[in-house]
Amino acid sequence: MTGRWFDDWQIGDRLAHEIRRTVTETDNLLFSVMTHNPQPLHIDAEAAKASEFGQILVNGTYTFALMVGLSVGDTTLGTLVANLGYQDLVMPKPVFIGDTLRAESEVVEKRESKSRPDAGIVTFAHQLLNQRDEVVCKCLRSALLKRRPA
Repeated sequence: MTGRWFDDWQIGDRLAHEIRRTVTETDNLLFSVMTHNPQPLHIDAEAAKASEFGQILVNGTYTFALMVGLSVGDTTLGTLVANLGYQDLVMPKPVFIGDTLRAESEVVEKRESKSRPDAGIVTFAHQLLNQRDEVVCKCLRSALLKRRPA
């Protein structure tokens, strides 16, 4: 287990997650097909070439999922009860095949659970950056985490 217990988090804690990921054409194509997303910008090289982007645009849902996934090992692995929600999801810059992405997280809120004395809620501000240090995705994630066992 590498995630932290509810008790171990403090507001203002920041993490730069070590795992990075270079997005491949296969990543984008498989994710788009598996989720039944037929958007030509994601799967049709000729249509994408004719767009304002001039190339395949990586599926935004993949981008979001990768951001959260890159954070899990350092934040909630082994301590998560449930993700409660995601807020304020934005994608200010496009992601393209070959971009190398990394994630950062900060604890922006923490409170004890009113209904579960053995858990508490931590809200993370996650952001995903490309190789040019441009933010390509960000959101808030509220997670119900186990308290440290007595």
